[in-house]
Amino acid sequence: MQPIRSIEYKDDKLHIINQTKLPLQLEYIVTDNYERIGEAIEKLEIRGAPAIGIAAAYALALSVKNISEDSNYNFNNAYRRLSITRPTAVNLFYALNEIKKLFERNQTDRNLFEILINRAKEIHEDDIKKCDLIAKNGLSIFNNTVTVLTHCNTGALATGGDGTALNVIRKGFEKGFIDLVYVDETRPLLQGSRLTAWELNNYNIPFKIITDSTAAMLMKEGKVGLVITGADRIAVNGDSANKIGTYNLAVLCKHHSIPFYIAAPTTTIDLTSATGDNIKIEERGKKEILEINGNKITADNYDVFSPAFDITPYSLITSIITEKSVYQPPYNFQNV
Repeated sequence: MQPIRSIEYKDDKLHIINQTKLPLQLEYIVTDNYERIGEAIEKLEIRGAPAIGIAAAYALALSVKNISEDSNYNFNNAYRRLSITRPTAVNLFYALNEIKKLFERNQTDRNLFEILINRAKEIHEDDIKKCDLIAKNGLSIFNNTVTVLTHCNTGALATGGDGTALNVIRKGFEKGFIDLVYVDETRPLLQGSRLTAWELNNYNIPFKIITDSTAAMLMKEGKVGLVITGADRIAVNGDSANKIGTYNLAVLCKHHSIPFYIAAPTTTIDLTSATGDNIKIEERGKKEILEINGNKITADNYDVFSPAFDITPYSLITSIITEKSVYQPPYNFQNV
C-alpha cells in the first residue's frame, strides 16, 4: 500500500490533500501561491501542527519564486500573512522563522528561491524521520494487547510523514498490541470520524467511531486500555494544547486509572511558554458549530463559543512521546 502523504512538493508546486473533502472525496489542491496555501491552512484544508508548519515553510519559500525585484516586500507580506493563519500551532512559527533566517542571510543571492525551497524540503524530510522515531519510541508504552481510544487526527494527514499518535497506534497494531481503536468523532469538524477513520480504514485496523461523550461510559465499563492523542503546542512544564475535548479525556483517564499519553515531535515544544497559561487558544467561527457541510443544524442567530483547543495540565499526562525519548513527569523541556 502506498503511504498517505498530506503534502508533496513536485513539479515546482505544492500538492495538498484537501481534508475538508475526506472521506467521501480525495481531492488535491495544487498551487505555488502562498496566499492560497495560507487560505488552505485557515480553512483546515491542511491541518495538524506538523503539517501546518511544513505547508507554511513551502509557502514562504514560494513567495519569492519568479520574483526578480523587491523580493523583500513580497517575502515580508507572505510572512505576515502566514503567521496569522493558526495561532496555537507552534510548528507554524518554527517553520516560518527557519525560512526567515535563511532569507535574511541570502536575500541578494540570485539562487534565493532554491535556497529557501531546499530548506522547506529539509523541514519536511525531518518531520518524516521524526514520525518514524515517535512510533518506534511509542511501542514502549505497550506490554499487552489493549483497546485504544484516540481523539482528533494525528496520522499522516496531520504531518509530513506517517503521523504521531496514530503512527504509534499503527505500529502497535502491526506488533499485535492493539485489537481495536475507538475513534472520537471530534466535534465540531469531525476530524476523527472523517480523517482518522479514513486512515485506519486504509490501514485495515479495526475501529469504531464514537461520539465524544461516549468515552466516559466505555472507560467505566473497562473497555479502554489507554488513550493517546497528539498536541499542537507543549509548554516547558508539559502542559499541552490539543484539539478541544482532549482535556476531558485526560480527566476521565485520571478518574478511571487509565494511562493518558501524548505523542508529538519536539518542534511542538514551545520554549517561550513556561506553562499552559502562556498558550494562546484559537477561537473559531460560529458556523463550525451551527452548520455541518454548509447545512444548518440550528438557528444561525444563536451565539457560540468555539475554542479550537484546550489545555491538558502536565499532571494528567502519563508520558509524552517524542522522537527523542518517552518523557515522564515531572516534565522540564527547557533543554530538549
